[in-house]
Amino acid sequence: MPWRLVVRLPAQTADADPAGDRPAGSVSAYREWPTGPEGLVRLYPRNPAPTLRVNFIASLDGAVTVDGLSGGLHGPGDKEIFDSLRMVCDALIVGAGTIKAEKYDALRLTEAARAWRLSHDLPEFPLMVIVSRSLDLDLEQLIFSDAPIRPIVLTHRQARAERVAHVADVIAVGDGEVDLAAGIAALHERGATQLLCEGGPALLGSLIARDLVGELCLTVSPMLVGGGPGRIAAGAPGLVRQMSLRHILSLEDMLFLRYARQGN
Repeated sequence: MPWRLVVRLPAQTADADPAGDRPAGSVSAYREWPTGPEGLVRLYPRNPAPTLRVNFIASLDGAVTVDGLSGGLHGPGDKEIFDSLRMVCDALIVGAGTIKAEKYDALRLTEAARAWRLSHDLPEFPLMVIVSRSLDLDLEQLIFSDAPIRPIVLTHRQARAERVAHVADVIAVGDGEVDLAAGIAALHERGATQLLCEGGPALLGSLIARDLVGELCLTVSPMLVGGGPGRIAAGAPGLVRQMSLRHILSLEDMLFLRYARQGN
């Protein structure tokens, strides 16, 4: 079954590239969309300005997990989107709790994805960034022990950085708590301007509260899960920020939504 794309197209430019940004007052259009990495890159491109993009999945009734893990929500097309977003980013940011719960492996891309990056003058692998306040990390986990390049641990200045310094580069920002804005600025200084965050909910809640999210890629799984699981964002209330729909992509019954900051 092919991908199906709904894009917001201005009426006077209905034949324009649907991957581009669209002004307000546009109309809907529907078309089949080519499969494969290049087709997805057109829909999820690298942005000209520094951007923090977050990628999450939720059920129809808002659940972020099934039996404590996001894997129970996955379906057709989800992995392709997941892999494409990783391929185009400079750094992948994940909270320590999600690293443990989801049993993250090392950030290794497919041979085709690595070739795409090299052909676009990008490093072969993106940076792997783990956000941890306590540094209670399993340093034998594959994300450290099998890493193709040294991961980065983003923590605060009072943390015992020496515990992880032999397996990761440490960026310490903030006093007692991780200063996420300063951490993102430090990644920009390393040349990583296209940032991708995969969770978890506490980290997303903190990013929203600090007004750091530039783009949300949300997969909607066609399931009703019921009460119990939390939302994709957790923690203290964040800023109310209007987002603008860029596209709706579907495969079978899965929906893939891309929203960007309004005005961007």
